[in-house]
Amino acid sequence: MKNKLLTFIGGGNMAQAIVFGLLNKGYSAAKLIVCDRNEAKRNLFAQKGVEVNLTNVEAAEKAEVVVLAVKPQAMAETCGPLSAVDFSGKLVISIAAAVSVSRLSALLPTAKNIVRVMPNTPALVSEGMAGLFASAGLNGEYQDFAEDLLNAVGKTCWLQKEEDMHAVTAGSGSSPAYFFLFMEAMEKTLSSMGISPENARTLVQQSALGAAKMVENNPQLPLSTLRENVTSKGGTTAAALAVFNQYQLDKIVQQAMEACVARSQEMEKLF
Repeated sequence: MKNKLLTFIGGGNMAQAIVFGLLNKGYSAAKLIVCDRNEAKRNLFAQKGVEVNLTNVEAAEKAEVVVLAVKPQAMAETCGPLSAVDFSGKLVISIAAAVSVSRLSALLPTAKNIVRVMPNTPALVSEGMAGLFASAGLNGEYQDFAEDLLNAVGKTCWLQKEEDMHAVTAGSGSSPAYFFLFMEAMEKTLSSMGISPENARTLVQQSALGAAKMVENNPQLPLSTLRENVTSKGGTTAAALAVFNQYQLDKIVQQAMEACVARSQEMEKLF
């Protein structure tokens, strides 16, 4: 990836994940700028050699690529002063949930190359999953750069329709919390069975990691086949799965993800 001069407006967890991921991949710290009101966050980046002392407008003016890494409710306020910057020759990447490309275009009228991204928190350990959608006519070089940028902390997929971003929010943006909830329930149950907290945590987290690795290492196998391979007829796994089926786990998951999509659609109208 070419080291373009890259400015992050906002230095929260996701910005930290991307910046540190880039640095780990050999990206030059001299090509990175981070703007954040929080001094502790600025110091965190400065310790890595990243420039932190510019205002949002100054940093955006210098940059070839600007990453908007603020909360959706702060996007309009943040973009107010930035609207004075000429973005016509820059790439704008937004990692704010629920802010559409059309809304970003209205907030930054000169921006012609916009990529909207839905990342997720496993980017903090370089195992993120990001859905990307681009404004019409996005420069091919910019498209490659945006993809490489997010690939520094995980994997990516491009969307043909922006409305699919709601499904991506349900499928990857929010889904780490689903897995954490399931793991938490398993951990609590093991503790209630007399397993020590340390062993309960290890049993659950290693099993989850191993299951995910089996999925990743066997792309030719449907998930149903992997499940069936663990399930002997009349055995212990079958007994557990029978309870999940009794309470219609698949319907619970469907309803939960649909609720996530509905809220994402509501939020897009707010910001």
